[in-house]
Amino acid sequence: MTALTVAAVDLGAESGRVAAAHFDGSRLELAIQHRFANVPVTHQGWLRWNSDLMWQEISSGLAALGETHTVAAVGVDTWGIDYGLYGADDTLLEQPVAYRDGHRIDVFDRIVHRFGAANIYGATGIQLLEINSLFSLIAQAEETPEVLARTTRLLMMPDVFHNKLSGSIVTERTAASTTGFFDMAAGSWATGLLDTVGIATGILPEIAPSGTDVGPIVGALATQGLAVTRVILPPAHDTASAVLAIPGAGADTLFISSGTWSLVGVVLPEPIISAASQKANLTNEGGAENTVRFLRNVMGLWILQECRRQWQRDGLESDYETIVRLAAAEPPLRSLINPNATEFLAPGDMTVRIRDYCRRHGMPEPESIGQIARTIIDSLAVTYRLTAEDIAAVTGVPITSVAVVGGGGENALLQQATANACGLPVTCWAKEATALGNAATQLRTLGELDSLEQTWQVIAASTRTRHFDPQPGGHWQQAATTLRTLEQEEAHRHGFEEPGAKIFAQ
Repeated sequence: MTALTVAAVDLGAESGRVAAAHFDGSRLELAIQHRFANVPVTHQGWLRWNSDLMWQEISSGLAALGETHTVAAVGVDTWGIDYGLYGADDTLLEQPVAYRDGHRIDVFDRIVHRFGAANIYGATGIQLLEINSLFSLIAQAEETPEVLARTTRLLMMPDVFHNKLSGSIVTERTAASTTGFFDMAAGSWATGLLDTVGIATGILPEIAPSGTDVGPIVGALATQGLAVTRVILPPAHDTASAVLAIPGAGADTLFISSGTWSLVGVVLPEPIISAASQKANLTNEGGAENTVRFLRNVMGLWILQECRRQWQRDGLESDYETIVRLAAAEPPLRSLINPNATEFLAPGDMTVRIRDYCRRHGMPEPESIGQIARTIIDSLAVTYRLTAEDIAAVTGVPITSVAVVGGGGENALLQQATANACGLPVTCWAKEATALGNAATQLRTLGELDSLEQTWQVIAASTRTRHFDPQPGGHWQQAATTLRTLEQEEAHRHGFEEPGAKIFAQ
């Protein structure tokens, strides 16, 4: 083993970072080379990502790193679901549509009612969500058919940047698995589903596993310390990279990748696509090392982030440290919301939506910053408990512990509430777990790590953990019963039916 540096580019829905990962043979040391905001913009009536600006920021960070280090490899991970559409000249036809764009919500209800939740789930094994790529593509085909008519290739968001780095025209497996038109059981695109809903399947790229070397950096970046840099696909869905940074994760460990979204699940060797998993609306997504992340998407800290933006607009003191301190001073479980309710998906004044939701459901309306933040934190913790119960019921494997990665692990109040709600010990792993998993995959491909077990050893040696044990008392069981009712109400609102026959040819 030799000391070397790789670059992990980690793009989130709020911000991006270029991290230098220095490996000395036993530990990985991360240094954030460059951070930048990532804010969608509205253009021609659609909420879109400014991929050009993101590329400028990525290029700037990599160029600065190349001035001081020889970089052996680089890989990009992003959130799931979103994609870029390319024309015949292999350039983007338009800026990628962002998953919070409202066009797909009407499409979601219409398509689910027309074809049936069980049928769509059976073709893919993925949780039905308004934000899934499937519904965005249908919305674009209906409202901007001229764009789809000119499209020759679709690349998932991380591979938009792998394409800019190396000219790669493949999409990595874990990113593809988030679309809603990837067949997890077959490990290939669900072409029968797309044919049925009227989307041309010729635009779908080849799928490559994480760890694939797609060539050297090309273009203006291929100078100085980047001249020898290989472009290696990490687990390109950021959660897949983050979960790789949880040593020993398996069927009995509930992982929570906690950030704007909370992805809550377990790691399995094979997908579970059954009547029980469909009824529970649990998803099968690709994981590192050809595993499956069996999970549920929970709205996550997005709701608190939107509240904070509103408080800032109102001129109120609202740094996160203050928000959590005020929330901790409030009694727990005064009010609850279902974080996955549709009204909490889009940007806007979340404080009003939370008060309206609580009033409609006969609960006290939270008014102050502390009360609103406490409602969000408690609701997330109880949602994690219900997800753990549903997963254990489907897999048959009891959950014995909780492992948290990502920025949400810094919120001690949320983690203690999670331990209390679940009645399980919580261990918080790296805040920058995604960059660690990204970098570790590159090191595997470069031959610096020779097994998953060694990868976990290096990550454990590189991470400082925090632990939270469940505290006695509280009304968490009653809260779980209340929130279960709210979840069932939301499912009924969308007309999710009992499982039925699979109708899509493959």
